[in-house]
Amino acid sequence: MLQESFWQKVKKDFRINRELYLLFIPVLLFYIIFQYGPMFGLSIAFKNYTPARGFFRSPWVGLKHFKNFFSDYYFARVLTNTVRISILTLIFTFPMPIILALLISELKGKRFSRSVQTITYLPHFISVVVVCGIIVQLTSSSGAITKFLGHFGFPQATMLNNPHLFLPIYIISGIWQTIGWNSIIYLSALTSIDGELYEAATIDGAGRFRQLVSITLPCLSGTIVIMLILAVGKMFNVGYEKILLLYNPLTYEVSEVISTYVYRKGLLEFNWSYSAAVGLFNSVVSFALVYLTNKLSKKLSGSSLW
Repeated sequence: MLQESFWQKVKKDFRINRELYLLFIPVLLFYIIFQYGPMFGLSIAFKNYTPARGFFRSPWVGLKHFKNFFSDYYFARVLTNTVRISILTLIFTFPMPIILALLISELKGKRFSRSVQTITYLPHFISVVVVCGIIVQLTSSSGAITKFLGHFGFPQATMLNNPHLFLPIYIISGIWQTIGWNSIIYLSALTSIDGELYEAATIDGAGRFRQLVSITLPCLSGTIVIMLILAVGKMFNVGYEKILLLYNPLTYEVSEVISTYVYRKGLLEFNWSYSAAVGLFNSVVSFALVYLTNKLSKKLSGSSLW
């Protein structure tokens, strides 16, 4: 019997799963139009783009904008801030949902457990603009947090004007925003662990901590690795909306990141080609981080995205 060609297999599969293919068409069109289509605009990173000339008639300049960015006075500051904020955010924010999920799983009362989950989920649904407005009010010179810390000797001044306090405020508020929502996937993974493993461990005399180390964390390791890979991929896309709403010229030195730099150059200074080049550099680095993290994870633990 002759082996079926690739296209014969596709046609055969299409006849069998025709409805599924039809349902997939809107998803495919969405990604083509809104995800891959805009990639054509990356060509302006290699041109001196002006709206009057358009994509095709704007003069080609090659790697000029990339060279200008790498030699820019602010390049070192922007890159350093992006790396520092990303790494510290990952270190302090990533483990928190795991810890919360483990703590919630230990709660005996279902009503109390659901109440805790609901309370911790709520910040995720609050607009970033509203969250930043709350932060600005609470940390102003007359804000509740500033007044409370004043009882312990802290100066009664706007905290967001202090470069040393910007990063702690950003990270702590980020934990508050994301800890509950990000714990959902770990809670789901915990429910899939076979209860007989815990029963066997209890019979063998293992305590709660020993069960956590020997059963819970190893069973969660696959989920943790996948979420870590995704988090590393987002490192260089550190939440610029929040930074834009919180920073000011007094804290540019520690808060300006690549994303906010692209915004200032592209939308405020109308330097579209330069900002496109910086954004492309950011995307390439993010892809490289995902690829390397995935490869390292596959080599060390056997778990990976692909």
